[in-house]
Amino acid sequence: MVILLPLAGAVACFLSPQRASSLGLIVALGIAVGVAGLGWQVMEQGAQRYAIGGWGAPLGIDLYADGLSLSMLVMTVLVGLGISVYASGYFKRDKAIHFWPLWMFLWSALNALFLSADIFNLYVTLELLGLAAVALVTLAGGSDALTSAMRYLLVSLLGSLACLLGVALLYHGFGSVDIAILAERVEPSPIVWAAMGLMSAGLLLKTALFPLHFWLPPAHASAPAPVSALLSALVVKASFYILLRLWLEVFPLANAALAQLLGLLGAVAVLWGGLQALRQTRLKMLIAYSTVAQTGYLFLAFPLASIIGWTGALYMLLSHAAAKTAMFMAAGNILYFGGHDRIADLDRVVQRLPLTITAFALAGVSIMGLPPSGGFISKWLLLEAAIRSGQWWWGSILILGGLLSAAWIFKVIGYAFTQTEAPHESRAVPVTMEWAALAMAMVATLLGLFAPWPLALMEIGLPFGGEGTG
Repeated sequence: MVILLPLAGAVACFLSPQRASSLGLIVALGIAVGVAGLGWQVMEQGAQRYAIGGWGAPLGIDLYADGLSLSMLVMTVLVGLGISVYASGYFKRDKAIHFWPLWMFLWSALNALFLSADIFNLYVTLELLGLAAVALVTLAGGSDALTSAMRYLLVSLLGSLACLLGVALLYHGFGSVDIAILAERVEPSPIVWAAMGLMSAGLLLKTALFPLHFWLPPAHASAPAPVSALLSALVVKASFYILLRLWLEVFPLANAALAQLLGLLGAVAVLWGGLQALRQTRLKMLIAYSTVAQTGYLFLAFPLASIIGWTGALYMLLSHAAAKTAMFMAAGNILYFGGHDRIADLDRVVQRLPLTITAFALAGVSIMGLPPSGGFISKWLLLEAAIRSGQWWWGSILILGGLLSAAWIFKVIGYAFTQTEAPHESRAVPVTMEWAALAMAMVATLLGLFAPWPLALMEIGLPFGGEGTG
């Protein structure tokens, strides 16, 4: 249901464009109900495996839901509901008729990706996800958006091609693409190392880890605000989810040197992204570069190689998704209100859009890693893993990254209180857009207050617990 419902919604929005917004909101609520039902199944009965058409692996296609995939689905639902409400007020009819079918199609691809139990299905859903994301970037129109979308398309195709070559090598070597079967059969060999290198490189490119991040800031900054939010919160996270599944289940024999390299690239991303964000003069570009920095934190878990470290990275993923959605929504509100996103010309926007700036500040608390936010929980877990493993230098990266985040967040808030010399015209922001941004910021905060529940959910099934029933 969670795969077919958004797919049916995409078709319905395409066939009935005049009612696309209403249909999209109804479908979003339906997906939330479907995920809630699946969540109840997983929590009551353990991890679930479903053979499509009654043909299981290795001949057929299996869907698999455990605590990790369910956590990703819940995150997608929360962000998806927020984006759907926000987009209903953001887009005019000429853009809405294109946005809603593409957004529903992207949502279907995301849900299918998180539930896929074989690496070929992961490749197919990742490719569908990339095509929908590229099309959404072009909605802003203009040369900048088209150039960014074309660059994004080429990068996406290159990353997908590398993943497909890796899938072909594994299938040739072990006769299956099912993750559970591969986990039993994979042994150190040249085929495995080649497949691991190809798939990791392709996924790192799609995740925009430094120095492969060159495509991300222009694409995220030039897209419409709801699209920027879903790209940063969901699309980039999907490729990291695949990398994590492969690393922990298919390639558990990965050597420490490669893990240290990924950690080093993550550390550079944290510092480089933070410095670049601090240098930006436009709000959306600033938030886009901060995504580069926040993505770097996820890779600090690789050299730590412990359950606490992986859990910290996943909690970072969840809290960052909510916080970054709120930030891009806040930036969209400011752009909608004043017609620009120049940081130096915010012109006391805090007095005109108090809910928007509150949302930005609350999201900033999570990005900085301050209590009681979800960002604090995730950084605490990563710091604990670094201390336990004796690799204290990764902890220093967490602290420096937090200070850089604080610098650019307070820079924006400072200008929000400052009056500019040149006044400019403004227009009213729909109340749904302001409240959607604030709601997503509250989600990032509540992830810190109710951390035991998501952490317990992650322990159901693989890769952090025992295999459940099907």
